[in-house]
Amino acid sequence: MSGFPDLAGRKAVVTGASRGIGRAIAKALAAAGGTVAVGGRDATALSAVADDIAADGGTAHPYVVDVSDHDSIQRFVAAAVADLGGLDLLVNCAGVLTPGSLLDAGDEPWTLAWQTNVLGTVRMTRAAGAFLTTQGSGRVVNVASNYAFKGVAEHAAYCASKAAVVSFTRSMAVEWAPYGVQVNAIAPGFIATDLNAGIRADPERSARLVKAVPARRFGVVDDVVAAIGPLCDPRSTFLTGTVLTVDGGETAR
Repeated sequence: MSGFPDLAGRKAVVTGASRGIGRAIAKALAAAGGTVAVGGRDATALSAVADDIAADGGTAHPYVVDVSDHDSIQRFVAAAVADLGGLDLLVNCAGVLTPGSLLDAGDEPWTLAWQTNVLGTVRMTRAAGAFLTTQGSGRVVNVASNYAFKGVAEHAAYCASKAAVVSFTRSMAVEWAPYGVQVNAIAPGFIATDLNAGIRADPERSARLVKAVPARRFGVVDDVVAAIGPLCDPRSTFLTGTVLTVDGGETAR
């Protein structure tokens, strides 16, 4: 994307990179000159992302990883750092939406949200942070959600998990600032991707959702890519502990 910082020579790891927001971020990092390790669960989709990046003149390495599994994360980060020849940036984008009524859904939405959205982010950050803090520089960007700042019926587990990511981001920004590592987050609102195409295809529901956004439209992945750029910029060494909301003003109401 035009205006994205120059990342020539930088090494980045992106989780949830096989589709949607993660895919767009990975492609933007590569287009800006970074070498990118793209991680996710769908090997075919990851290979396609790496091929797209290569076709555009960039470099990407695909890795199958399950961020809900500790050992899978350890293998992924070790392999990525070895193949990339170092690490400068981690983008934690892997996540799951876990709808369900508190009275009817049981523990499953909570367990899934915590294993993937929270522990996945924590474990990836810990594994990458072992390299970043040792070298005395680096960046972590966590993809949260504007659901972290509001209550949404039948989405309590997801809302709570993303609120945990926000709190974790701020705490790690304080903890790792002395090591020269910046930790920030973005909190997107409703971003149009293939994952929510069914919702957008419902005229009544789509109109209701758009009405809640002062910008009167759904976000697109380029909105998120534009917002994340400054958080990835090697020059932004005093920018840490920030949670940037990208939702067309929805949470400003």
